[in-house]
Amino acid sequence: MTKSYQIMKYLITVLFIIFSFSMFAQNNAEQTIRKILAEQTESWNKGDLITFMKGYWKNDSLLFVGKNGPTYGYQKTLSNYQKSYPDKAAMGKLAFNILQVKPLSADTWFVLGKWELTRSLGNVSGHYTLLFKKIDGKWVIIADHSS
Repeated sequence: MTKSYQIMKYLITVLFIIFSFSMFAQNNAEQTIRKILAEQTESWNKGDLITFMKGYWKNDSLLFVGKNGPTYGYQKTLSNYQKSYPDKAAMGKLAFNILQVKPLSADTWFVLGKWELTRSLGNVSGHYTLLFKKIDGKWVIIADHSS
């Protein structure tokens, strides 16, 4: 074997390892994000808004955009949910239909989907976009636009 062949073989091996690690990290991030959304659905359907909110960034910079415009902050977002959905009848049964999950960078992901509430008060549905960011080793929603 020539020296240049050995170097080329080494570089290909290194690139393969880097690519494999990158793909593993992306798959792991997507699985984690999908798991968070599944856990939110489960919490919502139990009538547990506090646990539902664990998917969100617990920070004053959290952004939620709904029909009434932007809301900033974890506590304000939670308060708005509690006002809009005071009991299990108002909450109904939540279903998420995830349409797209894609990375924007190594620590920021975009999610597009449809939400639907089935409830005795009348069904409602809409679409959402979410920005997930990995902060302090944990994936959290930093921006939610639901309509």
